[in-house]
Amino acid sequence: MRANPIKAKLAAGETAFGTMIFEFLSPGLPRIVANSGADFILYDLEHSGFTIEAMKTQFALCAGVGLIPFARPPGKAYHITSRLLDVGSFGLLYQMVESAEEARELVSWTRYPPAGVRGAIFGGAHDDYSGGEMADKAAAVMERTMVAVLIETKAGLDNVDEIMAVDGIDVAHLGHADLSMSMGIPGQFDHPDLQRGIDRIVEASAKYGKAAGAMMPTLEWGRDLMNRGYRLVSFNHDMGLIGEGLSAGINALKE
Repeated sequence: MRANPIKAKLAAGETAFGTMIFEFLSPGLPRIVANSGADFILYDLEHSGFTIEAMKTQFALCAGVGLIPFARPPGKAYHITSRLLDVGSFGLLYQMVESAEEARELVSWTRYPPAGVRGAIFGGAHDDYSGGEMADKAAAVMERTMVAVLIETKAGLDNVDEIMAVDGIDVAHLGHADLSMSMGIPGQFDHPDLQRGIDRIVEASAKYGKAAGAMMPTLEWGRDLMNRGYRLVSFNHDMGLIGEGLSAGINALKE
C-alpha cells in the first residue's frame, strides 16, 4: 500500500504544493499536474459535477504518476466519506466545519472500529487491490488518511481552537470567500477582521501541531499566506489557470 507523504510533510513542519480542480477532467490531468512539480491534487466535488466514477478513475491515474489525491466531498455525510475513501482518496476537505463536536464526528467516519465507524472493504481501490493482514492494512489506511476542515464561517472561526484540538484533524483550511460572506464583508479580503481571521487559523493550527492550508489564486496571495504560516498550498485552480493564462497571452499578443 502507498503511504501519504503529504501528511508526513505537514507533520514535520514542511510545505506541500498542489492545485484544485473544479472543471476539467481528462486522463492526462494527473500527469500534467505531477509534471508541474505538484505534490497533490485536490478535486472539488462540492462546486462541480464530478461523479464518484470519474473520481475513481482520476485517483487510479494519480497512483500511476505518484500524485496524492484529495477530495472535497459534495456534502458532510458518512456515505459520501466512505465512498470517496474506498475509491482511493487519500483524504477529505470538509466544508463549513463549525465545532469540535462536528469535527470529532467527521474524524470517526474516516476511522475503523473501535476508533470510528467506517465500514471495511479490503483488496479494493483504496488499498491498491493488495493482499495482507486486515488489521495491518486498516491501521495503515487510518494513518494515511488526512482530514482537513474548512474554516469558512464566523462560527468556525470563533471555534477554531477547539476544532484544531480534536485528535485526527490534520489541517485547518482557509475558505476566504465564504468566510468573508459569513463575516458580513463579502469580497473584502483586505478587511482587518478577515486578516485577523487568517492569522487566527494559523495560530490555532500551530498551537496543536497541525497545519494551515489555503487555495492561493495569485502569487501575491501565495507568498503572503506562506509567509504567515500556511503550509498546504493549493496554487489556483484549473479554471483560473487556464482562463487567466489564456487571457494574459491573448492580451499580450493583441498589444
